[in-house]
Amino acid sequence: MSASGGTKAIVAALAANAAIAVAKFVAYLFSGSSSMLAESVHSVADSGNQALLLLGGKRAQRQATPQHPFGYGRERYIYAFLVSIVLFSVGGLFAIYEGYEKIANPHELKNWYWPVGVLVFAIIAETFSFRTAIKESNAVRGDRSWTEFVRHAKAPELPVVLLEDLGALVGLVLALGGVGMALLTGDSVWDGIGTLCIGVLLILIAVVLALETKSLLLGEAAGAEETRKIEAAAVDGDTVTRIIHMRTLHIGPEELLVAAKIAVRHDGTATEIAAAIDAAESRIREAVPIARVIYLEPDIYRESEAAKGADAAATPGGPALTEH
Repeated sequence: MSASGGTKAIVAALAANAAIAVAKFVAYLFSGSSSMLAESVHSVADSGNQALLLLGGKRAQRQATPQHPFGYGRERYIYAFLVSIVLFSVGGLFAIYEGYEKIANPHELKNWYWPVGVLVFAIIAETFSFRTAIKESNAVRGDRSWTEFVRHAKAPELPVVLLEDLGALVGLVLALGGVGMALLTGDSVWDGIGTLCIGVLLILIAVVLALETKSLLLGEAAGAEETRKIEAAAVDGDTVTRIIHMRTLHIGPEELLVAAKIAVRHDGTATEIAAAIDAAESRIREAVPIARVIYLEPDIYRESEAAKGADAAATPGGPALTEH
């Protein structure tokens, strides 16, 4: 994902949510609608989330230091994870609490035209924000489905904005439905039910975001296509004859670490092997530009090592064996 594309979608969402939050609070003050209060807090939380994403993107650009030799690229994952926590607590739990209070102690809905008008305005504004996120995502998701894009994207910003905008639109429809039913039936309990539905929706989205960003924080390997390109680029068929085993790890959305044991000719000199390794690194970086940190270890290919396959516990670099 290009950083500019993600930033554009975040800024569009931030502008929309800031304007919508003010309008929703005004509508709540005039109407007393719990749905409007929940939606107001939701928009404030979303605005804070977008600010967190912008801050994470800025901090991730810092140069590597001796204490953090691989840089700060993963800060974008940390701030995306914070977004899921804010969405869960400030957005979801508050909406559920407010919905319960409204159902237990219903209040008359006043000045109904305020919440209805603001919700219609908010739906229009959120639609434009959602459209921007879709457009920027389409530029990078390729032929992947939307589910695959959200689950496997290494850059967290666009999936986060997409889910937030989708949740905001659905939440607005639920709020409008709750207010509408309260007006039609004269029973403001429907307003509380709409608020409860908004809270459940936000918690579900927050859980999805938390699971996906947790995986990124733990460290994910390169995608299948990038792995194939690396394997093809590393082997020249002359000095480097094959890859014995390889590990990849995203140290940031646009930074990939590659560590591999490569098979070289047993009669090659040290100078020839060093030149072959340098050439292999150049080919890998050309094929996969985000492969910025590469460690290649030369070895002699042996059938016994190859028979171990991709078993992480059997190949060097796998998990340490537990002593009993």
